[in-house]
Amino acid sequence: MRVYELYFSPTGGTKKVADILASALSDEVKVCDFTVREEEAQIDASDLCVIAVPSFGGRVPALAAERLKNIKGNGAKAVLVCVYGNRAYEDTLAELQDVASNAGFSVIGAVAAVAEHSIARQFAAGRPDGADEETLHSFAKQILQKLEDGKDGVSDIPGHRPYKKASGAGVVPKPTKQCVNCGICAENCPVGAIDKTNAAKVDKELCISCMRCISVCPHHARQISPLMQNAVSFMLKKSCSDRKQDELFL
Repeated sequence: MRVYELYFSPTGGTKKVADILASALSDEVKVCDFTVREEEAQIDASDLCVIAVPSFGGRVPALAAERLKNIKGNGAKAVLVCVYGNRAYEDTLAELQDVASNAGFSVIGAVAAVAEHSIARQFAAGRPDGADEETLHSFAKQILQKLEDGKDGVSDIPGHRPYKKASGAGVVPKPTKQCVNCGICAENCPVGAIDKTNAAKVDKELCISCMRCISVCPHHARQISPLMQNAVSFMLKKSCSDRKQDELFL
């Protein structure tokens, strides 16, 4: 059985969770990173796929959903992973289940896992941590046992249909004085919102507030405005302060 790890992970938190789970399922994992561009994967019915996305305002990022639609599942078993910043994942897993099923995957399990918040990084800082890793390793064992027992399907995954209305971007990072216009942020922007010759030019209509440009900048020269940072932190303080546990569905 081949194990595929398919993920959309702008700031790396989703990748960390997917890496832990996939490596617990197999010593040999084929990786398909569709964060920046569409990727092809030769998947067949005997494969097991870990499909991981972050929760953007309680939804699957629209770009991730579009790119997943172009990856053919061909009846392969799939374990869904929704990663969120300790606030709430709302309809993300339910939507991901629909996207994966429509792409031809057979969903046999799902997990809502916590990772460091991509904007207000003080929330869920350091996660996934050791406790999360133990939970994901235990979940992997349950998935493997389920496969050995020949069982299909998954328990009810929470969420609403129709899904909640997707929120707009709103938070657009900009370069600081430390920017040397190296172009790395533009090369790594999932939607091509940053001008390749002038990093200060950002298409606000294209930007999805994924914070990837901040995370990949080698000079730490991109940020959102301090005023916006403080506003986001204040807004999230009540809902994000208490530790939330990873939720498993089999």
